[in-house]
Amino acid sequence: MNEIYLIGLGNPGKKYSNSRHNVGFLLLKNLSKKYNSNFLLKDKLKSFCSEFKTNDSTYRLFLPNTYMNNSGEAVLAIVDWYKINLDQIFVIVDDKDLPLGKIRFRKKGSSGGHNGLKSIIEKLQTHNFNRIRIGIGSPPSTIGTNNFNTISHVLGNISLEEKSILDKVYVRVIESLEQLNTKKEEYITNKLNSFDIEQT
Repeated sequence: MNEIYLIGLGNPGKKYSNSRHNVGFLLLKNLSKKYNSNFLLKDKLKSFCSEFKTNDSTYRLFLPNTYMNNSGEAVLAIVDWYKINLDQIFVIVDDKDLPLGKIRFRKKGSSGGHNGLKSIIEKLQTHNFNRIRIGIGSPPSTIGTNNFNTISHVLGNISLEEKSILDKVYVRVIESLEQLNTKKEEYITNKLNSFDIEQT
């Protein structure tokens, strides 16, 4: 795989920059910084874009500028412009149904109620694309009820305690992404899905 396309999901703007919903953005910003590569807005791709090379592969990073619910517009623009196969794409997304500190890599699947993934599935007209889901945990329940304030949780800012956990998650995901061209898929899948924050 000589060209790898990484798409982090999130919402643009300072208001959302440190929200749990933006872990896809935050991870790719960490990766870009590691390789001293800056993000620049490309209107035709509806995304902020960054690029670097390592391990004989070109990595292209994208942060959609469409807001989460319209992420599919940017992903479709990227696919059409580069004329790429969907197996070259890796979408990085938050998941409130995964405990904080857990990672799941899947090659296909439903949106799981995530509006960003839902938009991508609708625009690409397929469920078959790689996604790396990063657990942000469920919102706390309101005392005396079973209601969850999901919106305020996912759009809420990451706490210092959460950041210390997510930073370790980012390291594991970045290490795995860097090995996409040198390790077998089974190795990458196990490296991500077996991650245990308690053992780091």
